[in-house]
Amino acid sequence: MIFREVEDRDLIAKARRGGVEAYNLLISRWEKRVFNYLLRLVRNREDALDLSQEAFLKAYQNLGKLEDAGRFGPWLYRIAHNEAFSLLRKRKPEGDAEPPPTGEARSFRMFPIELTLAVKSALARLDPDQREAVILKIYQGFKFEEIAEVLSCPVSTVKSRLYTALDLLKDTLAPIHTRGVQ
Repeated sequence: MIFREVEDRDLIAKARRGGVEAYNLLISRWEKRVFNYLLRLVRNREDALDLSQEAFLKAYQNLGKLEDAGRFGPWLYRIAHNEAFSLLRKRKPEGDAEPPPTGEARSFRMFPIELTLAVKSALARLDPDQREAVILKIYQGFKFEEIAEVLSCPVSTVKSRLYTALDLLKDTLAPIHTRGVQ
């Protein structure tokens, strides 16, 4: 991981001097992670792709403003966060998350794809701040301090959002583990 940081720092230095190839390499390193993060936030592939491109363009345009090249990841995610929530604010009138399913229509054993869909559905029921905290911590592997930097809020707020979200997810998904075991 340290070797990777040094390489990112070098690429950032080259990109600041106009090295387009260096920035393209940075994009190739980060694009899947940023795209997946955005996809989980906005839940639309085309929007996530557009937002990814916009985030990388803004990052390139503002690379000179990045004070610490070692903080490129959280800084890039902050840009992506801003782009996603700008889009989500525009969409807000369309309605909130899908209603929770009713009834016990599932079989006793779940296949992996069913479990994946159940987790996706449970994440969709969280409010956007909670969902983003889960995505950044669980899926992206950020530390609490880095998440606080991305979200521009205190670490205590990040922890509160995350733990509340995890409790809600546990309550939603817990019946899956106990089905058929009586």
